[in-house]
Amino acid sequence: MSFYHEMQRYDLEGFSQLVESRTPRDVERALSRTGTLELEDFAALISESARRQYLKVMAQQAMQLTRRRFGRCVNMYLPLYLSNLCTNKCAYCGFSAFNKFKRVVLSLEEIKEECEAMRRLGYENLLLVAGESERRCGMPYYRQVLPVVKPYASYLQMEVQPLETADYAELKTLGLDAVSVYQETYHPGRYAQMHLGGRKADMRYRLETPDRLGQAGIDKVGLGALLGLYDWRVDLLALALHIRYMRSTYWRTNLSVSFPRIRPAEGGFQPYLPVSDGKLTQLICALRIFDPELDLTISTRESAHFRDAVLPLGITALSAGSSTEPGGYAHRGQYLEQWTVNDDRSVDEVVAVMEKQGFEAVFHNASTTYFKSTAPRTAAS
Repeated sequence: MSFYHEMQRYDLEGFSQLVESRTPRDVERALSRTGTLELEDFAALISESARRQYLKVMAQQAMQLTRRRFGRCVNMYLPLYLSNLCTNKCAYCGFSAFNKFKRVVLSLEEIKEECEAMRRLGYENLLLVAGESERRCGMPYYRQVLPVVKPYASYLQMEVQPLETADYAELKTLGLDAVSVYQETYHPGRYAQMHLGGRKADMRYRLETPDRLGQAGIDKVGLGALLGLYDWRVDLLALALHIRYMRSTYWRTNLSVSFPRIRPAEGGFQPYLPVSDGKLTQLICALRIFDPELDLTISTRESAHFRDAVLPLGITALSAGSSTEPGGYAHRGQYLEQWTVNDDRSVDEVVAVMEKQGFEAVFHNASTTYFKSTAPRTAAS
């Protein structure tokens, strides 16, 4: 059994109607629950009825739940792009094999140079990102990369191609702490339309990756859907199901959720059903109420104004000063970005705004089970 089998029990085609049919009374019932929320409750929280009449109440409840669980600490992380080489043919991604541009896989020396540049920014929570290429960026490569990166990382995360359980277990011995594997869309038909070639076209294999991560004992698993790729109501309800499944099946595993919205990238893909700022604010509040233990991440895909506004509502992890190109910290502008950064403020500018709002930026530890700052940031102003 896996989450793939769990999904077979549900009619995804009816998810949109389930959300649209929720009434103000359904929203009030969801907000008043003291125990575990059901799928219907989450549908109510992301409904139009909730947005129109209860968004302020949801925001207040989300803030209270976040402060109670996480205090005022926010983990700061930075992505390190290892490669823009990818054999997948995804319609929405700048790294797609469809697009013609200069490809690169960073050498170990270049990776060390990137780590040194990231350390100067103060970061010890690092996220390794790579295009999916088994030949150039597979396990033999990662076996070499992690020992180089780990001395720079108190918490090490990866966002690469799905791997086998034994591979994750091996990487854990090399210092891996967390893995994010976003489903992009949970709708099989839309998934097939968007993934036209490469290993990623196998939806089931990707969908079962969090199961393999849980079996390997990885500390934290990152879930999410690419907002704008399909109907957000379908994908968010499926994501809620995935969260519930992971909580019950791999109860020792911590979970995080990110909220990526489609950003301009090579290829010019346009969102199928755009998600507005107001709607994304609602989704953040709804997920916090649905699961108060979740780490919620907001990246530099979003604007500075929006990130500053939603930070108090439930965000527990934030990037700043990000680059989405390989080698972008030591030598910016050499290679294609995966997507265009929206919030291009410096790390110090972002931290200053956070501190003004009463939050503490934590650069050295991202464990959900340990959320207390014990050392000052080391970056120079």
